[in-house]
Amino acid sequence: MLKETFTVVRDLPRVREIVAILIRYGLGNLVQKLGLNKGIERASDALHLPGEHEVELLEPAVRVRKALEQLGPTFIKLGQVLATRVDMFTPDWIAEFEKLQSEVPPLDFAVLLPELQQLLGDDPYVIFKALDPIPVGSASIAQVHRAQLQDGTEVVLKIRRPGIIAKIEADLRILRHVASLAEFEFPDLRRYQPVRIVDEFAKSIRRELNLSTEARNLERFVQNFAGHDDIEIPRIWWQWTGESLNVQSYIGGIAGNDLAAVDAAGMDRTVLAARGADAVLKMVLIDGYFHADPHPGNVKYLPGNRIAFLDFGMVGRLPRPRRDQIVDLLAALSQRDEHGILNVLLEWTGDTLVDETQLASDIADFMFNYENLPLKDVPFGHMLNDVAVIMRDHEITLPSDLTLLFKALITLEGLGRQLDPDFKMVPHLAPFVKEVIFERLSPTAWLKTGKDNVFEALSVLSGLPSDIGKLIKQARRGSLKVDLDLKRLDRFGSLLAKSANRLTMGIVTGALIIGSSIAMTIKTGPTLFGMPLLGFLGFIVALVNAMWLMFAIWASGKDER
Repeated sequence: MLKETFTVVRDLPRVREIVAILIRYGLGNLVQKLGLNKGIERASDALHLPGEHEVELLEPAVRVRKALEQLGPTFIKLGQVLATRVDMFTPDWIAEFEKLQSEVPPLDFAVLLPELQQLLGDDPYVIFKALDPIPVGSASIAQVHRAQLQDGTEVVLKIRRPGIIAKIEADLRILRHVASLAEFEFPDLRRYQPVRIVDEFAKSIRRELNLSTEARNLERFVQNFAGHDDIEIPRIWWQWTGESLNVQSYIGGIAGNDLAAVDAAGMDRTVLAARGADAVLKMVLIDGYFHADPHPGNVKYLPGNRIAFLDFGMVGRLPRPRRDQIVDLLAALSQRDEHGILNVLLEWTGDTLVDETQLASDIADFMFNYENLPLKDVPFGHMLNDVAVIMRDHEITLPSDLTLLFKALITLEGLGRQLDPDFKMVPHLAPFVKEVIFERLSPTAWLKTGKDNVFEALSVLSGLPSDIGKLIKQARRGSLKVDLDLKRLDRFGSLLAKSANRLTMGIVTGALIIGSSIAMTIKTGPTLFGMPLLGFLGFIVALVNAMWLMFAIWASGKDER
């Protein structure tokens, strides 16, 4: 608590700014419940800002989105991450979060030039044949400028904004404090683990702040798509790339949202949609390493119906066990296998207790909606959204490594249909699912699995004599401990302790009443109001104890309700 208090005091100016913006957009109740308004007197000024009545007319999701935009880069990034949490938010909230853009007014190049020269170790105009001071992109974390190498190669320079780290770190401290308060004040939010979400978000945005992270991501994707001439990935120049600067090849082409230019260039939209879908599905199901945000702004269309993917700051990773679960879910969805869907969702429940019968019934109702549709016409994105709704209804939190995946697949289908209204995801999905399943069942895979199991068993057996020896020694010394971890055991122990305390207090109260009654019969000794003093005092203490017991029992019953 002391550490959290110090955090708030240190970042008080930023806290005041955040509170004022939240109140401005009608989120004063949230501020009050979280206790952020205590000691922040200036925030009240925001209550009298003009246009307040207009804010009240907006939907809550719109107000939150506008507040996040006003709060700056950290909160915009947080909103973009929350747009992936289809298991937490309804489609209208997701749609608002998706509108958050990290475009900000550009910095004057003269401000960036001294830092750029320090990062390069020489005058930029000496290293580069040409350098455009007008940015081609200005995001919350970095600004992008076109340049030309001495050999004429076109490149772009991503330059991290000066001072951005200090501001983002302050925001992250405040966010974690708010998440801790939210877990304490709103019990319904605890299953979503706000603190854990903020911690994972902090790791993600810190990786994005390090521009060399994107460079490593790019190299990995270049390797994965070697030999795929229809997919273009930017190349990195490592001699000038580091935490604050990223130099990569410039890719022209047509922006992913400029469909008129696509048609004017004579490109085939159907081919583009198919190649984009196949590329992302390869990333997810074959490589286990995928572009987490394949929206039109991160896609370029090149001559020959080729596709370029840009901005690899946010990527998703899927280990083999998780990929197997995804394949099982996708196979079950494409085959409309209710039992298969149920098994995967139960694997994702973790410690959450769910009503399996009701979950199975909801899955059956969900699949009934698609029963009469031909397989090729199944709207895959809608199906994933429906699965997310079922998870929300049953309080099943989507594993963190799958939130980006769900969002990427839903975005991918939207991009495909934007290019080709007749685009269907399932026909592209089926070959990849079959490939992974056949690979999983191949003799090579069985041999590898068997070899791994044998080595693991041999490792356990080889360590068995030593482990048994340690157990025997601990037993001889009397230091052998057995940890028993039962769910709700702590709560049960607490309730048991409270019950024992109340029982003890009841016995003491009863004894006081009996003792005081006996004392009342004694005629000698000091008196008060004509009654023996000891007996009178005993009855007073017994009355206080009885009132305390009744209040404790009443308060306990109220808490349980």
